[in-house]
Amino acid sequence: ARRTARLPELPEVAARLAVSPATLRRRLSAEGTSFQRLKDAVRRDEAVSSLAEGDEPIADLAVRLGFSEDTAFHRAFRRWTGTTPGAYRHETWSQQI
Repeated sequence: ARRTARLPELPEVAARLAVSPATLRRRLSAEGTSFQRLKDAVRRDEAVSSLAEGDEPIADLAVRLGFSEDTAFHRAFRRWTGTTPGAYRHETWSQQI
């Protein structure tokens, strides 16, 4: 099943944790990370999983993951994996045969 839930923004997460956004930022920093790094990790994991398991168009996946343009998604995916989304999908699908 295709997941369609959007990723929450920092103020939403802070509210759910009953802390201020500044406190959440400070606590993440104390752990050596940031909200953006965590969000990027979730986006990366979802992109890798979706490309390996499904046939969702790459442009649709980019929108679902919150990228304003598929070119931004392509750049981020290449930074995360060293390859393009299309090449990654092709490689993982050919390994499954």
